[in-house]
Amino acid sequence: MADYDVIVAGGGLAGTITAQAISHYSNQNFKILSIDRNPEIFPGRKSLTGWTCGDACSKEAVDYMSNRIKVKWSRPEIEHDVKGVMAFSPDKETAIPFDGAGYMLNRQKLPEIQNGRAKKMGVEFDFDINLTGLIYEGQQVIGVKGINNKTKRPYKKTAKIVVDATGVTSVLRNQIKNTTKVERRIDRRDLESTGRYIMYFEHGERNLTEFDPNYCIIHLDQEIAPGGYGWVFPKGDNKVNIGLGVEKSLLEKRNQRLGKKDNVESLMKEYLNKNKAIKNAKLSQDPEDVNNNSGIFQVSVRRQNDCLVSGGYMLVGDSAWMPKPIDAGGIGPALIAGTIIGNNIVQAIESNDVSEASLWQYNLDFIKEYGYKTAGLELFRRLVQTMTNDQISYGMKHFLGNLDVESISKGEHPDFSGLGKIGMIIRGIMNKTVAEGLKYTSKQNQWLVEHYNNYPKDPSGFDEWNKSLHKTLDESFVKIASFAS
Repeated sequence: MADYDVIVAGGGLAGTITAQAISHYSNQNFKILSIDRNPEIFPGRKSLTGWTCGDACSKEAVDYMSNRIKVKWSRPEIEHDVKGVMAFSPDKETAIPFDGAGYMLNRQKLPEIQNGRAKKMGVEFDFDINLTGLIYEGQQVIGVKGINNKTKRPYKKTAKIVVDATGVTSVLRNQIKNTTKVERRIDRRDLESTGRYIMYFEHGERNLTEFDPNYCIIHLDQEIAPGGYGWVFPKGDNKVNIGLGVEKSLLEKRNQRLGKKDNVESLMKEYLNKNKAIKNAKLSQDPEDVNNNSGIFQVSVRRQNDCLVSGGYMLVGDSAWMPKPIDAGGIGPALIAGTIIGNNIVQAIESNDVSEASLWQYNLDFIKEYGYKTAGLELFRRLVQTMTNDQISYGMKHFLGNLDVESISKGEHPDFSGLGKIGMIIRGIMNKTVAEGLKYTSKQNQWLVEHYNNYPKDPSGFDEWNKSLHKTLDESFVKIASFAS
């Protein structure tokens, strides 16, 4: 007899939303355990430096969760309301709005409140547990094992289903033995190193391209954030989450080209110092920020794992590489996936079947709601990473039509309707290359969306589907790289 119906491994945002969703859909009839490696005073913390994140989330994603599992967020977990996100070209002459209205969250208060809410819903918690692997019975995962950090004694718990929400470099996923469908490890090119500060500041020059209390600002700039972007996200009129993300191999190339030795931390400082709207910035010493006011962490920027389940085992959030490939936003996908997986888990356990085939519906449900678009965005990110600042500025100014902006605002791949303008003059061979690249990724995206909409209805069709996916992706990656040469 299993100790629990469900073990949720990982006490971060995706894990606790999953636990609450399971409790909601089961009418609190399931025995659920949340396991976190952190002490109870720092639930869900990503690293010793805190909950490194941009802290932004769309209202749409929060509403998706709230309407389905009846969990409402308010103050103080929501720290500040924003009207949307504005992405600026490197020359700051073009801005694209996306994501619509949203919230800036307090990542230290949020898990405290989340966990209090989950406990009221009957979820049990074990803290200070370092998980080292999964327990199997034949082809089924039936539990987790590890070490209790306080007692140093071995730790072991069993369940009908284990949900892996342990983060981007999950030890559980890396060692999985009962499937070949779930990808174990991530390519380093699909990881970005991100860092940020949470600060109070005095106002300098009024410049809405540098700080806007109503909008999250993204700066595309290959010099200051090679392969990624910088962000200035307001947490109030004089409080900001400011940081950037870089792709390490592109940072190395940039350093070689400029004869520099920059790393994420030095670039963060330079980015902050360049901002003329922010003066005399100091790290927040608020009690809810003091253990979270500066930090560096890695985030995935690729499509979600090609398969999210095996017998008795399911992936959610960063463990499943769910952050959006184009902007590394992970909170929205985590809320959507956590809500979906809760329903799938309850259905599987109530039908007394937690095999791979029974859990498979989760793949289909997540793809239908969100995952259909991520592979195309992965290609788009790779293309943008090949471009110079001049090319990005030119492309944003001349190639984006209203329909493209609308697509981007929904978090989807633009079709670059602006490329079809009659009489459009594309100046210079490099910009013709950009135009070709944009057309190409748009065409490939259409194939990828259709391919994901034809995701196999059961495990038997997976290998063929996946082979076709990787053939197209591999060809696309080679072609996209050629646009840079």
